Amino acid sequence: MYLNFKLSFAFALLFLVHIGESQPAVFDVTKFGAKPDSNEDISKALLSAFKEACNSKIPSKVVIPKGTYLMNQVRLEGNCKAPIELEIQATLKAPPNPSQLKKDMEWLTINHIDHFTLSGGGIFDGQGEQGWAQNDCKNSESCGKLPNNLSFNFLTNSIIRDITSLDSKLFHINVLGCKNLTFIGVNIKAPAQSLNTDGIHVARSRGLNITNSQIGTGDDCISIGDGIQQMYITNVTCGPGHGISVGSLGKTPGELPVVGVFVQNCTFIDTDNGVRVKTWPASHNGVVRDLHYEDIIVQNVSNPVVIDQLYCPYNQCKKDLPSQVKISKVSFKNIRGTSRTQDAIKINCSKGVPCEGVEVGDIDITYNGNEGPAKSTCQNVDPSFVGKQIPPVCAGPAESS
Repeated sequence: MYLNFKLSFAFALLFLVHIGESQPAVFDVTKFGAKPDSNEDISKALLSAFKEACNSKIPSKVVIPKGTYLMNQVRLEGNCKAPIELEIQATLKAPPNPSQLKKDMEWLTINHIDHFTLSGGGIFDGQGEQGWAQNDCKNSESCGKLPNNLSFNFLTNSIIRDITSLDSKLFHINVLGCKNLTFIGVNIKAPAQSLNTDGIHVARSRGLNITNSQIGTGDDCISIGDGIQQMYITNVTCGPGHGISVGSLGKTPGELPVVGVFVQNCTFIDTDNGVRVKTWPASHNGVVRDLHYEDIIVQNVSNPVVIDQLYCPYNQCKKDLPSQVKISKVSFKNIRGTSRTQDAIKINCSKGVPCEGVEVGDIDITYNGNEGPAKSTCQNVDPSFVGKQIPPVCAGPAESS
């Protein structure tokens, strides 16, 4: 199952070695007018340094050295003539007031580059606290209109490593249209009350890897939109947050299938959900296939395992009409730990297109409270069982082989 991940990860490491062996041309933004620890915006300096680096015929590196810098919104565009790295050793700070920012542009956007690397151990501080009240989708018409911290669009054979995203105004990282993109050692931090601040949101991409990362935020740690193929999530710690979610799907016509999502060796601490799939009722047609969750630890998680095909936040939908998103070939294996609610496992599939090929094996989740043992609820699904089931899943046996 994980052979493709190992091959993709091996490619990423080989790419890092290749870049490390060459001697890149270095473009230091302080040589283009950027001043650390001042009140001057470095956007123009970064754009100028990147433009020269992108035109280099040999591998290049743009460096933002240590210090604290103010940076307004920046869009870095390829295509570049050779591999390029953006090494951020600094702390970058966004304007704190959302009114100072364009609503149709992210804070830092990277577009259309092959063999791009973002590295350096730096911090992207979105200073998002003033914007979080606008992300209350139940009560605010401006919900979803603030800039994400980082946006990666149409990158190929690229790596994001050893960076921190802090207090984004909206999503921390948004990924669209990428192929063979790896995240290694990414750290995402925002408080639980930072509404709608997904850690990493991905859509319409292929060959994505997220590994050895820590994500704590006010929404999904990782959210998976439509059009994802072959995505591998390993050794990720999530919390606080809403878990790792596929969806929500089915609300928009023309959504592309989600095929091949593998989540392994991940830990969820004090999250609202663990592993989750969510689709809207009364939805458009859709496909979700080949989802595999294995070796998962949950610590005081409200809903450790969820398939929810009646996802309807704020009751803004028609729950009497079934979801038309077909879910099949899903496995939950070796999931253990504690739930802070009795409903530890919820597999509630669509009555219109019931789930098929769901496999549950070696589940050991106990309830933290005193009201009784953990329970499971199931609708429109007939799973197969392997190994221990605590609690018994979908009226399956507590022990099976």
